[in-house]
Amino acid sequence: MLCSWLQVFLCCWCRAVPKVRSGGQFPTQDYHNLIRCLPKGTDGFEFELDSRSDFMTTPARPHTLGDLKQSGYKSESVKDELRRNLIAKLRTGEPLFPGILGYDETVFPQIQNAVLSRHDILLLGLRGQAKTRLLRQLVHLLDDAIPIVAGSEINDDPLAPISHMARELIRSKGDDTPIEWVGRDRRYTEKLATPDVTIADLIGEIDMIKHAEGRYLSSEDTLHFGLIPRANRGIFCMNELPDLAPKIQVGMFNVLEERDVQVRGFPIRLNLDLSMVFSANPEDYTNRGRIVTPLKDRIGSVIRTHYPLTRELGMAISDAEAWTDRGAGLKLFTPVYMKELVEEYARAARTSGSVNQQSGVSVRMSICNLENCISAAERRSILAGEEWVVPRPSDLSGLSAGSRGKIELTLTEDDGQEDDLVNRLRSEAVKAVFSQYFDLKSFRQAVEYFDGGKTLELSESQASKDIVKTVEDVPQILQAAENFVQRHLNAPSAEVRKELVAGAVEFILDGLHVNNKLNKSSKSGSASYRR
Repeated sequence: MLCSWLQVFLCCWCRAVPKVRSGGQFPTQDYHNLIRCLPKGTDGFEFELDSRSDFMTTPARPHTLGDLKQSGYKSESVKDELRRNLIAKLRTGEPLFPGILGYDETVFPQIQNAVLSRHDILLLGLRGQAKTRLLRQLVHLLDDAIPIVAGSEINDDPLAPISHMARELIRSKGDDTPIEWVGRDRRYTEKLATPDVTIADLIGEIDMIKHAEGRYLSSEDTLHFGLIPRANRGIFCMNELPDLAPKIQVGMFNVLEERDVQVRGFPIRLNLDLSMVFSANPEDYTNRGRIVTPLKDRIGSVIRTHYPLTRELGMAISDAEAWTDRGAGLKLFTPVYMKELVEEYARAARTSGSVNQQSGVSVRMSICNLENCISAAERRSILAGEEWVVPRPSDLSGLSAGSRGKIELTLTEDDGQEDDLVNRLRSEAVKAVFSQYFDLKSFRQAVEYFDGGKTLELSESQASKDIVKTVEDVPQILQAAENFVQRHLNAPSAEVRKELVAGAVEFILDGLHVNNKLNKSSKSGSASYRR
């Protein structure tokens, strides 16, 4: 019987292994064939399927303390675990923070140093600098899963329990103590600091319901653990740390250093195993609070984040984050100069004296402005019956909507003042990008066309073919637009040429205006250009 069973088992195995060796996956059907051929009651042949895929992974994990000991498992602190996995990723060249751009030479090395040093980390930076997103990705440096005592509220290590409940369970059941496995996602706990956060929320409180059930106040079993103890053996993140009341920050001193916790006069020593990470705006941003100095002193590494250092990086971030995939039936092409205008507008805001630089100018502004720009072009293409959606400079009219709330003025925000600032910043952006592509002297003859009092009037909703027809009276501008499209814009199709030329015409006229060669009058979605 054993030989018969073994033949069937090997037959199923030999069918499946070549598929895996050739780069495929272990087929589910072959897995079930293997399971079916196991004799009933056979010990030592327990397998489990990976819930994220369709193939067999590793033998089942231990489910009791005795099995865990026999497996050779050894306890490891969470900071040692983060360090070990970071070293492994660095050696293999695996990306550590996928999807986050612009920090490769600045922030990422400092975070890696902090993890290798087993430090707690504070990311200090203005709004919209991906601080929270960066901290959340630290979870990928944790192991897939770790064992805990079943039923433990604070993820007790079966080999080194710290809670009264876990110690008593192990004392009574010994090697038969049940074990659970906790995945990496459950080991990351995040809390947004708000003024109403209390010590009870973070550390814990006496649970009067447990006391009413007959447990003594002097017993540790009457405690209701807060977020920090429940994050034991994982990562605890506190966002916007300055918003936390100073007295609550003081209550975290021992958590960071000595690990002594006291709840309503009841002293407990919980040797918590934590990696503490924080995010905060700089202290000089005084609209809210500040980080008390002794708390900052206990944080191992304080790392400054920053906005994109170059226009190209900002454009790459906007391309990655903006919603541009709007359906298979939409033909969308965003010219590179439009992306440059959107990003240059944000860069101009970050250097403007009229903008509160202590508040910062969020990267979200560029993302929202790019999305609004595309939406304006989409709406026009629908109304005009155009096949292609191609943003052009007149679509930047949505900058005000995408900028409100993302920039703060240094002066009083009177009605219209913010819109005036938006128009000035837009003009600065057009001037900077226009100078990269065109020489003003080449438009001398085109400007002379307007000397006789002639005007050109264009509309945001005007079809591209109508704009091209309107500017035919100024062949120098039309020729310059066509040359610009041919040299600098990689059009996906010849069908989109008119839309690109119409956008280039608007770009040239706006460039001549901001360089004081033409006057521009804007009203009700239209613009008139004259001398």
